[in-house]
Amino acid sequence: MARKKEMLTQEEATRQVLSIVNRMALLHYSYAKTLIRELGARKGKEVTRKAIDFYGRQVGKQVRERTKAKGLQTLLENYQEDLPLLGWNMEKVVVDGEPRVRIYDCNLAKAWNKLGAPGLGRLYCYMDQAKYTAYNPKLECVHAQNTLDGDPCCELAIRARKK
Repeated sequence: MARKKEMLTQEEATRQVLSIVNRMALLHYSYAKTLIRELGARKGKEVTRKAIDFYGRQVGKQVRERTKAKGLQTLLENYQEDLPLLGWNMEKVVVDGEPRVRIYDCNLAKAWNKLGAPGLGRLYCYMDQAKYTAYNPKLECVHAQNTLDGDPCCELAIRARKK
């Protein structure tokens, strides 16, 4: 049955985005917990990390293809945003001359903390490294800060990979 087109308020749209973000957090948590239960802690975390790396590469490839489809080179300044604007409290900052992104409200991290599993959630964050490498192998992503490590925010530095 087709739904009538309706306008959502920003508040409702944000609520819907946060709903799917929470589901993604639960999905990651469920897979990681199951792998650890079935394979043991070391092997389960290792396989979870491999899956997250694979996932990050898929995201990076999609962003790369969207960038190329616009006739742009896969440079950092041409990176096409891969997160919704709603539901994330982000800002761009410069630290010691280096551009960075700070995320103050990571609802994925909030969900994993609520589940008492910040360590399992932290494995998900490695998707950022895989994502930027897949987008452009000459780039690297460093988590200068991460709320799941106890920092006040997540801070990502994306820079040219050192040779």
